[in-house]
Amino acid sequence: MTISVGESLPKPTMMRLGDNGPEPVELAPYIDGKKVVLFGVPGAFSTTCDQAHMPSFIRNVDAFKAKGVDEIICIATNDPWVMAAWDKATGAGDAGITVLSDASAALTKGMGIEFSAPVVGFNDRCRRFAAFIDNGVVKVLQEEVEKGVCDLTAGEALLDAI
Repeated sequence: MTISVGESLPKPTMMRLGDNGPEPVELAPYIDGKKVVLFGVPGAFSTTCDQAHMPSFIRNVDAFKAKGVDEIICIATNDPWVMAAWDKATGAGDAGITVLSDASAALTKGMGIEFSAPVVGFNDRCRRFAAFIDNGVVKVLQEEVEKGVCDLTAGEALLDAI
């Protein structure tokens, strides 16, 4: 079942690529006591994620900060090497977005937003979503209805909702 507004976000261990390889990242310090924008994509470098979803948040970092957002986090179930490469390719980190790998899909499954499309190699992937989290509690959750689009979950749409 998909997580609902008013529920606490799971706080699993995520991954990122450090100087010595993959390293664990506890999600709790990123969200506890903070206002956080969290958005998830089905796959780094996939067309809609790369050309629409990530750019919509990059161009709105300052607008989110103006609304009191402390942290903007992007997740995908890609491995930490892919996520690090995508971070670099998009300039997300330089823009102020934290890019984390949910390689085990712990957060994705904990939120109830997983899907699989084996024909294209997507197993235990994250459905496209955008959320506003306040002190670990989901305040706004938007998920795309249509495949391959980024309308309800774009940075602008989430800004309007918070």
